[in-house]
Amino acid sequence: MPRPLTITIDGPAGSGKSSVARRVAALLGYSYLDSGAMYRALALKALERNVAPDDEARLEALARETHIELHAPTPELEAAGAKNRVFLDGKEVTREIRTAEVAQAASRLATIAAVRRVLVAEQQRAGAGGSVVMEGRDIGTVVFPNAELKIFLDASPEVRAERRWKEHQEKGERITVAEVFDEVIERDKRDRERKVSPLVRASDAVLVDNTAMGIEETARLIVLLAHERQNEATASAGTKV
Repeated sequence: MPRPLTITIDGPAGSGKSSVARRVAALLGYSYLDSGAMYRALALKALERNVAPDDEARLEALARETHIELHAPTPELEAAGAKNRVFLDGKEVTREIRTAEVAQAASRLATIAAVRRVLVAEQQRAGAGGSVVMEGRDIGTVVFPNAELKIFLDASPEVRAERRWKEHQEKGERITVAEVFDEVIERDKRDRERKVSPLVRASDAVLVDNTAMGIEETARLIVLLAHERQNEATASAGTKV
């Protein structure tokens, strides 16, 4: 029986991490966990409680008292673009966490070391045991540094901006491609320069540039890499017998 793997997919905004990770999980029969949804859920709670984005002590306390669960989406939610069903303190907030306001708040919240420590522990708990695909910006470097397969997914800024623009269009949000491009560049700078868990490619991560590839092609390439890792593990185990 193939050895179950932990697969991490990191990369910048608009690289297609979520869509690709979901497809990889489906092809392998693995669980998919959207790490960003945890930050969004906490950000939503902070906004509802009117906690200031720079009040690190209150945000850490809020993280410690918050319970977040991720489950597979229903067919209806998946068709609407949901990646996981997200429950915040027992209440489903799958749709509520997908606003631009929550996304921006989550990005700021993710720069707070104490908050990240709490949520990283939750992510590790959720992904323990393998047979899981998790994506984010520090999954292969911080959350699962010993993952059997790490992917760093990237694409040109122009292509990533166009992808994000299409997402805004599908949600009925009026914004220009130029505005989204500036947003992507700003997000890249913030993610790469933040002091806590900056976006970097793990030394043992496979770089996959999908500027000219679609979701299906990218996912199938990663599945091939996963099978290679499983075969290598099986062969290694055989030589030790």
